[in-house]
Amino acid sequence: MTTGTAATRRVWVLGCGAIAGELTKILGQIDALDVKLDHLPGILHNRPEQIPDAIESRLREHAEEFDAVILGYADCGTGGRLDTLLERWDHVTRIPGAHCYEFFAGSATFHDVNDPHTFYLTDYLARHFDLFVWRGLGLDRWPHLLDDYFRHYRRLVYLSQQPTPDLVRRALEAAERLGLEFEHIETGLDPLRRAIEESAIAGDPHVG
Repeated sequence: MTTGTAATRRVWVLGCGAIAGELTKILGQIDALDVKLDHLPGILHNRPEQIPDAIESRLREHAEEFDAVILGYADCGTGGRLDTLLERWDHVTRIPGAHCYEFFAGSATFHDVNDPHTFYLTDYLARHFDLFVWRGLGLDRWPHLLDDYFRHYRRLVYLSQQPTPDLVRRALEAAERLGLEFEHIETGLDPLRRAIEESAIAGDPHVG
């Protein structure tokens, strides 16, 4: 591992491809960090069991080149395996939360709206609904599975970071295709920005 000062300290952010655009914008606004950003394929969002191994493979290749590593992931459905992995890397932290919906909305807001009958979209998932949800779940081939997958959901909440009329329309159409009530909550990027800054500080108390 390198040993940088507060001014030269190198930080590597290894994030989920599904939030790469948001990470790029946020990291460009944090002057205290000398940051390199990489990301893993967003399709891992549909294969959470593969996330820890994919991350550890990249850490083994590059983590020692940096003073600190921040994973642009929450637990993301890994069932705690991601945190078990982090125990083996003393200069690696992750964004707090159960999944990206929580760190996009902020924990307080998310816990206010969350319930087991809600399905979530972000900007990325609204843009790629067909790939990740419709085709990803095989509904294009087996439409009869729609009721099996979504019978316990009653609403779709679109948590938007940088919404456009087109994305709002896509999210609404997704709710209609799934037969769910539609709700739109604009989160912006501030909750994620704060989470990243806190993760950086957790990795080094000199960063702030």
